[in-house]
Amino acid sequence: MPYIDTPNRSIDVDGTAFAYRDLGPRTDVPLVLLNHWGAVLDNFDPSIVDGLSRKHRIIALDYRGIGASGGTAPMTIEAMAKDVITLIHTLGFEKVDLLGFSLGGFVAQDIVLKAPELVRRLILTGTGPAGGEGIDQVGAVSWPLMAKGLLTLRDPKTHLFFTSTVRGRQAAAAFLDRLKERKADRDKGPTPSAFLRQLKAIKAWGRQAPQDLGSISIPVLIANGDNDIMVPTVNSHDMARRIPGSQLVIYKDAGHGGIFQYHDEFVSKALAFLKD
Repeated sequence: MPYIDTPNRSIDVDGTAFAYRDLGPRTDVPLVLLNHWGAVLDNFDPSIVDGLSRKHRIIALDYRGIGASGGTAPMTIEAMAKDVITLIHTLGFEKVDLLGFSLGGFVAQDIVLKAPELVRRLILTGTGPAGGEGIDQVGAVSWPLMAKGLLTLRDPKTHLFFTSTVRGRQAAAAFLDRLKERKADRDKGPTPSAFLRQLKAIKAWGRQAPQDLGSISIPVLIANGDNDIMVPTVNSHDMARRIPGSQLVIYKDAGHGGIFQYHDEFVSKALAFLKD
């Protein structure tokens, strides 16, 4: 079943309903997808999810207080990480792979450091470490481009996730079309309050002390575009230097959404990484 037809599910986690979708073969180690600031289930790229689900069971989820999940959105990455750890255990998994994009990459790093025995392999995309360069400025960078999107009648992700080159604009249009493919049972959009609370968590992550990434001993794949203006690409290089044995992929003429622009190449790389 393709992602656009995968039914919405919900599970109670300590009294809060968490929304998720579950697809792909019933493999022993599922791949849990953690998404970006303000994202809901329909913001996962169907091309990437479907490509990965050919070989792996996929669990895509809404954070607390976002989309169809209940509760109030946390204002720290630590609280989001604890939620996901508890959710994974509640679903009955003892070991998972993680793929975190942007905010999801912050959460994924914190999960690995909090519960290293839980994660087999880690994929970090369009993201950066605690205290990373420019992360506390995500809001300052984003607001003008969101306003530009409104003025130009374009989805802000056109400006936030992609470069302004011909290739970048073509990739943005194709990505946004893919996000509209699901017609029925779409997820709820984020509330303004949840959106702002997540931004506070991002700012705090950008201002907190660096974490000991050198203690991460599992295989790690890091991917980004060469011109990420939201979480500057220098952070991907920084993580690659600090995480022992990690692999780094940088896509040319690509921004924050480099994995969406190069979705076929990314899926191939991720499948090979998860298979090793």
